[in-house]
Amino acid sequence: MAHARMTRGSQGGDRADERDAMVRHVAELMVATAPETGIAGLDPQVRGAMEAVPRHCFVPVGKQARAYADSPLTIGHGQTISQPFIVALMTQLAALSSSSIVLEVGTGSGYQAAVLAALARQVYTVEIVPELARSSASVLRELGVANVEVRCGDGYAGWEEHAPFDVILVTAATPEVPPPLVSQLAEGGRMVLPLGRASQTQDLVLLQKRADGTIETMHELPVAFVPLTRG
Repeated sequence: MAHARMTRGSQGGDRADERDAMVRHVAELMVATAPETGIAGLDPQVRGAMEAVPRHCFVPVGKQARAYADSPLTIGHGQTISQPFIVALMTQLAALSSSSIVLEVGTGSGYQAAVLAALARQVYTVEIVPELARSSASVLRELGVANVEVRCGDGYAGWEEHAPFDVILVTAATPEVPPPLVSQLAEGGRMVLPLGRASQTQDLVLLQKRADGTIETMHELPVAFVPLTRG
């Protein structure tokens, strides 16, 4: 986690005990869902990232008391901060390394981006709601997370000037895999996204791009995400 400047304990009164309890619960869920996901347990690096990131800093003030509950929370503008277990699962499916260049579609609160930044070389994240783009960029800056760049725009189109990406995470439901994101995924790259209509239960899907450009698809768990908003 050398690339993100934020470290555990960097925030005074950072509720580390609550974060530890949250991560222990997430680890238990990883084991419980192993028959469906094929993931035997919480990866130590993902665990360390989630122990380091102060989730309450990304939650509206009126909801900070529940910041470490294993549930999604609304953050305004019809958007949510994802359940910690889902954040951990998507991060682990991404199989990040310290050299990974990541695109996140749907910045939201900025929490997922901060977790990714603790593990990757660089995170580019796109948020269509201007207020959320500004607030997430501000929180990340205040926490000293230097390897995340936030842009306000339509994430369906990706961020072509920084492609190819080793990893792409889509944090909102889409009924189809956006073709621009497939084209911007590096050979051997991985994309994690909730596939399906927002009015229905979606499938959390892992896509891997083969050397010949074809896509291997693996279905993980049923999930419920807000819809991917188009510009």
